[in-house]
Amino acid sequence: MPALFPFHGRRFYADQFERLFRKPKASLVVVQGRRRIGKSAFVTHCGQTYADHFLKFEGLGPREDGGVAEQLAAFAEQLAAQTKLPRMTLETWPQALQILATALPTTGKVVLLLDEISWMAAGDKDFAGHLKIAWDNLFSTRQNLVVVLCGSVSSWIEENLLKSTGFVGRTSWVFTLPPMPLPECVPFWRGKAARISTLEKIKTLAVTGGVPRYLEEIDPAQTAEQNIHRLCFDAGGLLFREFEDLFSSVFNRRADRYRDICHALSGPAKTLTELSKQLKIGRGGIITEALTELESAGFITADLPFSPLGGTEKRIAKYRLSDNYTRFYLRYVAPEKKRIAGGLYRQRALETLPQWDSIMGLQFENLVLTNRDPLLRHIDLANTPILNAGPYFQGKTLRTEACQIDMLLRTKKSLYVIEIKLRDKIPPACITDVQEKIRRLKLPKGTPCRTVLVYHGELDASIPDEDYFDYLVPFERLFEA
Repeated sequence: MPALFPFHGRRFYADQFERLFRKPKASLVVVQGRRRIGKSAFVTHCGQTYADHFLKFEGLGPREDGGVAEQLAAFAEQLAAQTKLPRMTLETWPQALQILATALPTTGKVVLLLDEISWMAAGDKDFAGHLKIAWDNLFSTRQNLVVVLCGSVSSWIEENLLKSTGFVGRTSWVFTLPPMPLPECVPFWRGKAARISTLEKIKTLAVTGGVPRYLEEIDPAQTAEQNIHRLCFDAGGLLFREFEDLFSSVFNRRADRYRDICHALSGPAKTLTELSKQLKIGRGGIITEALTELESAGFITADLPFSPLGGTEKRIAKYRLSDNYTRFYLRYVAPEKKRIAGGLYRQRALETLPQWDSIMGLQFENLVLTNRDPLLRHIDLANTPILNAGPYFQGKTLRTEACQIDMLLRTKKSLYVIEIKLRDKIPPACITDVQEKIRRLKLPKGTPCRTVLVYHGELDASIPDEDYFDYLVPFERLFEA
């Protein structure tokens, strides 16, 4: 990150990384996550903080005429820049990895990052095999070495590393770096954070989510509307240009199909059947593979409802677009790209955008759902094992009525029905809404069930007076560390 944004947060993952050096032998680590989520920045921070030597090699971005020769040439340039070796011509990956192994420092702790590993493998179907042989024979027996394989193309990592028999039992740690939690987003408003209203933060995060690269672009002196206009509704703005580059670099030739799926999910969540019907494609392997890849890349989430009593997960999942930037772009930027490019959107008020309130409601729900840990602290569950958690839905049958709950938590002793509201004024009807949802669950008499309202807006005075909700959680409390 730029000097203005010293690395912060990611404490849990950083502690795990530091522990790797307690092992007597080398560690192989695989890091996944959405592009721009800060994978490289995290590994670089750990390498520079916990190791004596840090080396980083990055694959060239995909292009039509790019292949093995171009990747090896880029690798050679980086090798010469970071070691005492002269610039040389590399002809094969076994040769390149052999030379890299001999060039690594022989004393002290070393972190070696191979970044955008799928790009590095371009044009060589045996790249993963070469990497496996190099790990077994050149790297694995060394002391004080952590080799990190990192990339945004999760499908390549899954197929060639995680599900490959060649790498079975070799990885010490595999993890997906998530969006930054709300408390870790606050420092991006810098010294002005305390003077920025909760609603302004919500509006900004409704577009950026917890993606560090986007949060870096916030100008705290500007309002949320001014920041969003500058980033999204100006032809030169980062988030106006970002989507096409993001999808083409991660999904390559499948980008258009994956974009269509995300657009279909930019409203309420859908089952596979509902999605297939809307897109007019079969429920076969193509759409299933696409959903799996979109989920592993961090753009969508598959929510499996569970039995409120036993916790048994049901078969039919609902898919929701859980990446806030992607929804905002597809709903509001993509349809108006020509007008935006012509400078016709710079002064438009956000509240006049079509279905603004309903889309903001979905974005707000996403923020709460992806920040469950901060919420648990405020409903006295920070140290309680959570057996099931997520959005809940049940369809209408002969025995049950349709029911949808924003978030349902199950612990060993109780259920927690969580209602999420973003409105100027929160009406008393939210009490009867939750009462009706609990009635439709048809819980056996005496089943412990607690109610939670997570909200931003002015509560009607009758809501706290009626004392129906066990917990009233203003959204601003989720920003607390």
